Amino acid sequence: MPDIPAAPARRPIVIIPARLASTRLPGKPLADIAGEPMIVHVWRRAIAADVGPVLVAAAEPAIVQAVQAAGGQAVLTDPAHPSGSDRVFEALSRRDPDARHDVVINLQGDLPALDPALVRAALAPLAVAAVDIATLATPIAEAEDAADPNVVKAVLSLAPGATIGRALYFSRTPVPWGAGPHFHHIGIYAYRRAALARFISLPPASLEQRERLEQLRALEAGMRIDAALVDTMPLGVDTPADLDRIRTFLASP
Repeated sequence: MPDIPAAPARRPIVIIPARLASTRLPGKPLADIAGEPMIVHVWRRAIAADVGPVLVAAAEPAIVQAVQAAGGQAVLTDPAHPSGSDRVFEALSRRDPDARHDVVINLQGDLPALDPALVRAALAPLAVAAVDIATLATPIAEAEDAADPNVVKAVLSLAPGATIGRALYFSRTPVPWGAGPHFHHIGIYAYRRAALARFISLPPASLEQRERLEQLRALEAGMRIDAALVDTMPLGVDTPADLDRIRTFLASP
């Protein structure tokens, strides 16, 4: 089997899509945590990762104002975008029309306690030129998490001892069947710029709509996604209970 060439040097940019119209927690990006809006906490974590410039792609002016007040950069995007990926691509096109950045990290705006090392880890699979999209996964330790449809499972082709594997499928069910580990998908993506452009041009796919998982659109189109294994699952914020938990966590010394 011929060797797969390594990818050339990368010039990443981190873009954080954010909108106020969350169904389970309206106004989520501006929720106060330890005196600052949630989106500012995420922006600070992305800055600490030190992989490249950080930009917030906002659906509303209030988010732009909050980020700029903290010293960050933000751009107002079309509020009608159907997904965060579309919002990220608009912000990228406006911020970097000359395509200086060839890798785009799409970082969720609801990870205020994110370990910055995870942002750096998301770049690792792109060392292989054949990889279109890189992401993260972590082993599932509890059986109830494997059965929970809110815990997205990544099915990985993983060689013994390897820390990066090719993603064959993503599901809300505990797949694959049989003895062995299951992996919790962490929704941080590092796209090659051309891959992101292709991805947002594709129509929604049948499996994507069935599982309600956007990344299946890429797999159905034949795009390659590889996942790097990490040993931590970041605390996300989707509900008021999650917000209370994060406030307590970040208030701890």
